Amino acid sequence: MNTKQRTIILEKLQSLNTHPTADELFQRVRKKLPNISLGTVYRNLNQLSEQGIITKFGKAGEQKRFDARQDNHYHFTCSECGKIYDLIPGKMPSLTTIMNSITQHEVHGFDLEFYGKCANCKTKENNDD
Repeated sequence: MNTKQRTIILEKLQSLNTHPTADELFQRVRKKLPNISLGTVYRNLNQLSEQGIITKFGKAGEQKRFDARQDNHYHFTCSECGKIYDLIPGKMPSLTTIMNSITQHEVHGFDLEFYGKCANCKTKENNDD
């Protein structure tokens, strides 16, 4: 069932490239739906994730983040500012393709995150020297 609330939550998530937490998305959705509850946002995000419409990711013990982008791509998390960026492989074959060519398993997907310092934080650090 696709409710008006779920549609607005999905549209807001699709308009962002910041991989928000449910709390962050709730703050944005409230501007359009002032009476929506945080529980409703969580419930709808979990349902969208279970249906394969969005991706939920994050380490154990941390708030989960959500991504509306469903094509093969990787994530980079900045250890300084905490922002998460999409890394698009471009002409490089996807890891699924590579793994299917070197293993007897049939790989359907993967979760991969890179960690380090983003370009903005790296530039800021270099300018502080």
